[in-house]
Amino acid sequence: MNRLAGKVALVTGGNAGIGEAIVRVFAKEGASVVVTGRRQAELDRVVEDIGRENGRALAVAGSVTDDRHARTAVEQAVRQFGALDILVNNAGVGEFGRRIHELDDATWERVLNVNLTGVFHMTRAAVPHMLARRRGSIVNISSVASVVGIPMLPAYAASKGALDALTRAVAIDYAQDGIRCNVVNPGLIATPMAAPLMANPEQLDPILAHYPIRRPGTPEEVAYLVLYLASDEAAWVTGATYMIDGGKTAW
Repeated sequence: MNRLAGKVALVTGGNAGIGEAIVRVFAKEGASVVVTGRRQAELDRVVEDIGRENGRALAVAGSVTDDRHARTAVEQAVRQFGALDILVNNAGVGEFGRRIHELDDATWERVLNVNLTGVFHMTRAAVPHMLARRRGSIVNISSVASVVGIPMLPAYAASKGALDALTRAVAIDYAQDGIRCNVVNPGLIATPMAAPLMANPEQLDPILAHYPIRRPGTPEEVAYLVLYLASDEAAWVTGATYMIDGGKTAW
């Protein structure tokens, strides 16, 4: 407990799935957490739950595709809690079931805007506050789709591959300023978004056949890896890619 005592964290897409698990783990470990997402009711639920457990959290609704939202979320973190130590870029969307010749411009742009440009907006807004204190940890949530081919996900794969590269660029640029940046690449995780797949063995079993550990991961398992990278325990870790995929990319 208290691995993040005194820290202030901002988690995008913190209203459900992996993001919600990260928010809850961070709060239990002593961090004050700003939770962002597009659905106010879900944000309020998470913040109220944390408050009932004597944690500190603040909801800021909006989209990472809007640079004004990014700046507002960071400013509210600093105003409410006095600083910003940790940024977790978790918000993301996908497109499913289409090859590239079937993909329209609007879908391509939507996926890239959220998964890549959104990270740019949030990181650009957060870094000046971290520079002022000469410390900070940025953790980006990517995907195994950035390193292995997965059918019917061209825009998603492109966005996550670019996110991995952006992580390394940020890590190199700010290492001398006390700011670390790492990326976590989950495989199949049992989130609410994946619930229809989890309930369909005919679809799920062939996917799990490619995982040496033949089960989906849990949001909490991802959250505890992110916790390590966000904490001072990872003070000598930057520019690294962490696969959390049940062995999929090792096979």
